[in-house]
Parts: sequence; structure tokens; C-alpha cells
Amino acid sequence: MPVEWSSSPPELLLALDRGGGRPLRTQVEHGLREAIRTGRLRVGERLPSSRELARTLEVSRGLVQECYAQLQAEGYLVTRAGSATRVASGAGGAPPALPRAERPASRLLADFRWGVPDLGSFPVRDWLWAVREAARTMPVADLDYGDARGSAVLREVLAGYLRRVRAAVADPEHIVVCSGYAQGLGLVLGVLADAGVRSVAFEDPGSPATVGAAAAAAGLRAVAVPVDEHGIDVRALAATDARAVVVTPAHQWPTGVALAPERRVALVEWARRRDAFVLEDDYDAEFRYDRGPVGVLQGLAPERVVAMGTVSKSLAPALRIGWMLCPPALAGALAEHKHRSDRGTPALDQLALARLIESGRFDRHLRRMRATYAGRRAVLLDALGAHAPALTVSGLAAGFHAVAHLPPGVDEHRVTTAARERSVGLYGISGCRASRATAPAQLVLGFGDVGERAIAEGIAAVGRLLAGRV
Repeated sequence: MPVEWSSSPPELLLALDRGGGRPLRTQVEHGLREAIRTGRLRVGERLPSSRELARTLEVSRGLVQECYAQLQAEGYLVTRAGSATRVASGAGGAPPALPRAERPASRLLADFRWGVPDLGSFPVRDWLWAVREAARTMPVADLDYGDARGSAVLREVLAGYLRRVRAAVADPEHIVVCSGYAQGLGLVLGVLADAGVRSVAFEDPGSPATVGAAAAAAGLRAVAVPVDEHGIDVRALAATDARAVVVTPAHQWPTGVALAPERRVALVEWARRRDAFVLEDDYDAEFRYDRGPVGVLQGLAPERVVAMGTVSKSLAPALRIGWMLCPPALAGALAEHKHRSDRGTPALDQLALARLIESGRFDRHLRRMRATYAGRRAVLLDALGAHAPALTVSGLAAGFHAVAHLPPGVDEHRVTTAARERSVGLYGISGCRASRATAPAQLVLGFGDVGERAIAEGIAAVGRLLAGRV
């Protein structure tokens, strides 16, 4: 499909050699032919007007008109009265297509993939309002590269929000804005590696691929530490040589357990004794159902915990906005690493997020999404109760995913494969284990981006699989 440019004339680059002896008309005709043959100009694409191209090339308009007439006669161009000159249908070719990711042959009835919020509920009107307000009020100076830590306005708003909602010890001077969790994790591990840290621990099950990649990039060794019903095993952590650990204390990924109070104290004591740092991923803290709010671990030891948050789950992953609430000893180095990495996160988006939060629209959106996810959670439990009543489900006290514990002897891979044949996307927990072990067989059922009807129909379609009857 050709690009439809605005009403202003599109530009076209043609190189002319005025000292080579070839007539200019010949060069213009050849340049246009080659642009069409090679696919630089696609079928249906509009060319500049003869006047505009003549001005750009510094030749006479009559010369360009003659070139257009010649190429029209050859079938390369088409001109209609009152319309622009365009590349004719069937003229030239197209460049080789880039390989595309394979797509499922048919649309899934329900796709229970994890980690994705309800993309259709993104508050478009509120975001557009926030962007307009930010653009209308932003000082001209904010269009410069700015502070490596991020927008001072957003950091001030975030500090107040984190103190109010997450019980954090938050100082705007110690917040560094980043482009999502992955970048933040990579920056922190890079700073710790420079400080002499050689290994980083992570929860198992957890995010071995994400932590492993970030650790490898920083030159660190990643060490898996088991998780039980109380959260990460701090005794097992103490048996490693790690001086950093990545945890999800509010809602452990993927088991869904909250880090028990005694484990929180033990983890902080470990960090102080070991001269270590805790990297707190504040995952799924916004959405809770069966329990009261759990404050950030950072509030217990702000000098030892880096609290990382994003709007990927609360708004949308595509925004790529996150933050690191840093210990004072790391804030400067993290800002310097961020500056070297990308010169800063887009300023207008930061200011828009600040406006969204301080206006109360962000809180309103979260309240609406809590109700939405609570409804989907109820539908999921009802559907499982109807079609796989013996199935054990856990991890549903917060967030928008659940862990389904398959019956003994059921093969995780066989279930996910058979479900795909029934047009339902199911995903095993083995991808969250450091060993990739498929036993005990469990599924992570994400329902963030699945509607209530799709949840009910999807579970009905695979109920016998979940119950181990097929």
C-alpha cells in the first residue's frame, strides 16, 4: 500500500552530475526509472509536482515536464486531470520483503498469555488530554536533553505517589526515570558490576531469561534461589556468593505469593550483613483482591533497596516508562549510566504521565481496571469450577494471572500443544524455571488481555485437558 503524504509536496532525492557531460534530462529520466524499478517509489505513490521537483533540482520546469511525459509514455507514470502524478500500476518492482514472524493459521479462541494488561482499556482520551496539557505548558527548556535522571516534574510527582500509595521512602533526587523494567534492571546491574559485584541472585521460578540476559550483559553470574509459599528462601540466598538479588515481594512472579513479613526482615538483614543490594520489582502491586495493600520493601531499607516500577501493567507496555527509586549511594552512577545509554527517556511522555497522575485520572483508571480484572478473575474461577473442578489454582490474590496445578502424571507440553489444536493458548510454568523442568506440571493462566466471554469459552474448550482426562 503506497504511503499517502500530506497535501504538501513530497520530497524526492535525485542526484545530478552537472560536470559529467550527460544531459540533465537524461539523468532525471534515469533517476526516476531506477527509483521505480528498485521500489524506492512504490505503485500508486505520488511524485512531486513538476514545479517542486524543478525547484529542488535547480532545473527548468519544462525539463521536468518532458521527463514526466516520457516516463508516462513508457508506462512508468500516470497522470490524471486535477490529480498528482503517480507511479503506474505494474511499473517497476518492490525491494525484497523482510522476513515476518509467523502467525497462527487461525485466530485463537482465547489466549491466556501472561504479563499483558487489557490493551483495549488503555485510557486514550485521558492520555491525549495529558499529552496536550504537557505540550501546552512545558517550558521550551524541557525540549533540551535535560537532567539524566529524567524530568524533574515527573520525579516530583512519582515521589509523592510512591510515598502515598506504596509507603516508599521517596526523594525526587534519588529517582531515575528509565525506559521500562528491562532497561532499569540492566542499568542497575551495570552499576553494581562496576562496584565489584560478581553475581546476582533471582527467584526460581521467576524470570531467568530476563535476569540472565541482563546479568550476562553486565558481566555477572546469575544464581537461582528457590521460592516457597513464603517467598524467596533467604537461607538459600545466604548460601550463595551473590551481593545482589532480584525479587518480586508484592506479588511473586509467577507463583503469586507475597513475601512473608519475617522473610522481608531477613532479606534486609542479609543485604546489610553482605553489603548487598535488593532489586525490588514492584510487579502487580496495583491490582489486589483478597488482601490489603503491601508496601514496598524499599520502605524498610532505602539504603539497600532499589525499587523499580513501570506503567507497563497499569497502562500499557508500549509507553516504555519506568523508574528506579535508588539508594543515595547508587543514584549518581545510575543517572550517569542512563545518560550514556540513551541520553534520556522522551520528555513529553514523562510530562504527560506526571499530568495523568497528579490530575487523579491515573488513580481513576486503576480503580476501573481493578474492577475489570476482578470480574475476569471470577469468570475464570467459575469456568474452572465447572469444567475442571478438581484442578488446584493459586496466585490469584493479586495481579491478572493464576497458576493452575495440573494433576500428577499430566505432561505440561502435551497439554499446551493439545490446547493450541483447540485454538486456545496455554503456557507452562517451565519457562519460568531456571532448569526449564516441566515437573511438577503447572500452567500460568494470564487473563489481563482476555475478555470474560473468551475466558469462559476458552476454559470450556480445554476443560478436559486441564482435568487430565485427555
